[in-house]
Amino acid sequence: MARERSPALWLHPQPSVTRKMPVCHRVLLLLWLLHFSSVYSDITDGNAEHLKREHSLIKPYQGVGTSPSSQWDFWGSTLVTSQYVRLTPDERSKQGSIWNTVPCYLKDWEMHVQFKIHGSGKKNLHGDGFAIWYTKERLHPGTVFGSSANFHGLAIFIDTYPNDEAPDRSFPYISAMVNNGSLPYDHGKDGRSTELGGCSVEVRNKDHDTYLAVRYSKGRLTIMVDVDDRNDWKECIDIGGVRLPTGYYFGASAATGDLSDNHDIISMKMYQLMVEHTPEEDNQDWTKIEPSVSLLKSPKDNIDDPTGNFRSTPLTGWKVFLLLLCALLGIVVCAVVGAVVFQKRQERNKRFY
Repeated sequence: MARERSPALWLHPQPSVTRKMPVCHRVLLLLWLLHFSSVYSDITDGNAEHLKREHSLIKPYQGVGTSPSSQWDFWGSTLVTSQYVRLTPDERSKQGSIWNTVPCYLKDWEMHVQFKIHGSGKKNLHGDGFAIWYTKERLHPGTVFGSSANFHGLAIFIDTYPNDEAPDRSFPYISAMVNNGSLPYDHGKDGRSTELGGCSVEVRNKDHDTYLAVRYSKGRLTIMVDVDDRNDWKECIDIGGVRLPTGYYFGASAATGDLSDNHDIISMKMYQLMVEHTPEEDNQDWTKIEPSVSLLKSPKDNIDDPTGNFRSTPLTGWKVFLLLLCALLGIVVCAVVGAVVFQKRQERNKRFY
């Protein structure tokens, strides 16, 4: 039986010590524990009781088809087999997608995607990549990895070909974007001006499984990857202030151009996160929320920014922790310097008496 995947990290109890820990060490340990627990404590561990099958795509892919009762529809070059859903074959100029027909009304969720990108192309002679979607529209073919550029909702792009040829990032590259339909994804610039964040990961032609976890809870979007099949998840994107409505659809799409790859989805497993909300949040009509990110600046603020960075830098958990650590170290250094200066003055005063 295949083991469940989990991006959860666990804290192991430390052996007791007889020597009293210095105050500064205890403060640092407390800050680290607070940060660690706030980020990872409530990430789902993949329990079957929280699996939402109506939003999950699992072998042998029952309920996939074009009948009125199907929970998943597919389009274009998509091929459904007993082992994988191939969005595009390793052929030029192909587009394919697969979409959940059931709208998702969960406020807090996590999607685990098992995928495989492989082909005969070598050293940047492959493309273009695929995308995971949570959007208002479904089955809308377009120019962005086989889907629409002016979408409403969330998109995660696994881009395998550098259209921009910029030297500051390597490909394959994972990025995320939230859109209300007003900003088209710029494929020629690899989505630089609208991305929330990203990371470079080597996911092509692996001889083992590769995984992506997308987590949305209480306005925080976290994306993690496991490309070594060791159940060792690495954080790729972590940003707060994200607002996504309920009632949107999950999907995946891919495209090839002059270059190509096989883009295979092995599974998409949706888990409900058990999170408490305030009465005000519970009474809100979540279907009316406009997709947005509060940390983003207006697009006009990016006109004179040559870097294409149109978001203000978010204070993620690690950044807050590092700021607190630097502040604490600064206080310690000041205290030590003050003590040394005071001692020198005391010694100097003794010479005059």
